[in-house]
Amino acid sequence: MKKLNALLIGLGLLTSVQALAEGTLRYGLESQYAPFESRNAHGDLEGFDIDVGNAICKAAQLKCSWVESSFDALIPALQAKKFDAINSAMNITEARAKNVLFTKPIYAIPTMLVAKQGENLQPTAAALKGKNIGVLQGSIQETYAKKHWEPQGVTITSYQDQNQVYNDLVAGRLDATLVMSASGQEGFLNKPQGKGFAFAGGPLNDDPEVLGVGIGFGLRKGDTELKQKLDTAINQIQQDGTVTKLAAKYFPGINVGVK
Repeated sequence: MKKLNALLIGLGLLTSVQALAEGTLRYGLESQYAPFESRNAHGDLEGFDIDVGNAICKAAQLKCSWVESSFDALIPALQAKKFDAINSAMNITEARAKNVLFTKPIYAIPTMLVAKQGENLQPTAAALKGKNIGVLQGSIQETYAKKHWEPQGVTITSYQDQNQVYNDLVAGRLDATLVMSASGQEGFLNKPQGKGFAFAGGPLNDDPEVLGVGIGFGLRKGDTELKQKLDTAINQIQQDGTVTKLAAKYFPGINVGVK
């Protein structure tokens, strides 16, 4: 029976309740978003979300595995039962909550604009009018930019992975990119590629409906038993300092606490 269930899990034909009974949890992620999730030179997954996911599995006494997808396809893939939980720096928003059951927030990261130093850009529609801003497709940054900036004459260009955004920013095809600050800092500004670039202006906090209330795991609607189990594990790794320690490792100086 265990071999049959393992096959069904792999095919995405086992429910989350059955998977929990087997002690397994399949995470879905987009692996091109350092320092949250990426592959190292050996091809292994690494990053803040990977370590957080493993810590939560340990606290919940679950064995976890990872399934890759583009970010904008994560929710459809979750609904198609290709995995059990989205673990990919996904902010909890009202729009997403219509299709996804979220765990409690695990951590929070501010959204900021990255641009070339000396350009004197600010994260406002007036300052960015006529500019071309790169965003990750399916992200809250894309939603925010298209809602607040695009109608005011700012060009918003969406990409399937953030590394492509950085490449075009360096090549001069973009004027700036709107990202989660930790990704912008550790995934770009701290690397040789990011020399001559910096954060422009402060964090955005004017639209919590779009920007969300923090980052959690996305589950299928109705998976309340899984949510309860994961929320308990999240509480544990927040209270024992695991989240804070991992944040200090991957993006020192950034407060990831949830309000």
